[in-house]
Amino acid sequence: MGEEISNKQILLKDYVNGFPKESDMELRISSMKLKVPEDSNSVLVKNLYLSCDPYMRPRMKKTEGSYTDSFTPGSPIVGFGVAKVVDSAHPKFKKDELVWGITGWEEYSVIKAPETLFKIHNTDVPLSYYTGILGMPGITAYGGFYELCSPKKGETVYVSAASGAVGQLVGQFAKLIGCYVVGSAGSKEKVELLKNKFGFDEAFNYKEEQDLSAALKRYFPDGIDIYFENVGGKMLDAVLLNMRVHGRIAVCGMISQYNLEQNEGVHNLFCLISKRLRMQGFLAVDYFPLYKKFVEMVTPHIKEGKVTYVEDIAEGIESAPGALVGLFSGRNVGKQVVLVARE
Repeated sequence: MGEEISNKQILLKDYVNGFPKESDMELRISSMKLKVPEDSNSVLVKNLYLSCDPYMRPRMKKTEGSYTDSFTPGSPIVGFGVAKVVDSAHPKFKKDELVWGITGWEEYSVIKAPETLFKIHNTDVPLSYYTGILGMPGITAYGGFYELCSPKKGETVYVSAASGAVGQLVGQFAKLIGCYVVGSAGSKEKVELLKNKFGFDEAFNYKEEQDLSAALKRYFPDGIDIYFENVGGKMLDAVLLNMRVHGRIAVCGMISQYNLEQNEGVHNLFCLISKRLRMQGFLAVDYFPLYKKFVEMVTPHIKEGKVTYVEDIAEGIESAPGALVGLFSGRNVGKQVVLVARE
């Protein structure tokens, strides 16, 4: 029948308006058996790391027609994570295998569609990397930059929210190609990180700039070829004025808008016509079929130290609500991860 154990879970209490608070979530302890029914085709996993990502914020409110469903109040939050298989009724997964993919914010999860999970074969890097550089943020940076923007050596690249899980990689990928790269972030510490750790040519604190368009003109006197968009709002408006003819904008996220009751408008869209720009949104899942190609590209760079990654790790599942909420005030430095359990 399987051993019965207690299972700590993080639940969403109710839909959230405005900035999320830790009190919008709660810890519950339930019980479960460490066994899945043999005919269920499901997998039981022990969660090791959970990923905190900005896209989770829109899921905390009631939305319709979105690319991803709202969370269910009273149920565990779900997101990307790294886990170890405890029991399997699926022919492709065996006990003790390591996986990454969508899981619950709890110590143990039953994955009913395990075919969405990726197996972890390379364990000579930190397992937490599979929530970041070797997980969803990594394939997001790879697909959005290489596949969507088609960068060329010598082009100018601007990355907003550049010290986050995705931005720090986009900047480094751009430097590998030989681009001129500038990033923006929200603190002096993060700006220093961009220049000294990730190798950006320049970086600035957007909170210290009265005029974002003038700031961009300062760093890009001849304009921007590629903008990797993570922020939206006033930042996007300023960038549109500073794009070069035939520039490309990869729209990955718009974190400045997620907590607003009414989204801000964008006023400079005529630049799409006058500058013949290409601006395209995308999702990480669009590039999941390229995951193997991505890992083969990035792994040697990690091992050689050409690509580095900074994580902000919160310990214990109890710390997960605070870690997630911290994303929206910029409290984290680097990729925000929650350590649930060591193997």
